[in-house]
Amino acid sequence: MIDVRRFVKSFHYAAQGIHFAFRRDQNLRFHFFMAVVVIAASLVLSVNPFEMGILGVMILLVMVTEMINSAIEQMVDLITKEHRQEAKIAKDVASGMVLLTALGSIIVGVLIFTPHIIRLFQR
Repeated sequence: MIDVRRFVKSFHYAAQGIHFAFRRDQNLRFHFFMAVVVIAASLVLSVNPFEMGILGVMILLVMVTEMINSAIEQMVDLITKEHRQEAKIAKDVASGMVLLTALGSIIVGVLIFTPHIIRLFQR
C-alpha cells in the first residue's frame, strides 16, 4: 500500500530542490529563459507536435543535466573545501556534460527550426 503522506512529502522535497537550483544557479535560469524563447518561437513558426515533443525532450535534458551539475558541485564542495585536482575534474566533467547537452540541443533546434524559417521567408 502506498503511504500517501510520504509520497506527497517526496514531491515537496523535489519541489524544494528545483526551487533551490533555480534560485542558486544562474545557468539554470538562463536555460529556462532560452526554453521560453524556444517554446515561443515554436508557436510562432507553427512547429508540428512531433517536433515540439523533440524540443521539449531537449529542453528537459538541458535542465536536468544542469541540475545534476549543480548537485555534483554541491557534493564536491561538501566533501572538500581545499583545491584538489580530483574535485576540479569532477566539476569540469559535470560542466562538460551540460555543455554537450546544450550543444546537442542547439543542433536539434537548428535542424527543426531551419525549414520553418526558410518557409517563412519564402512567403
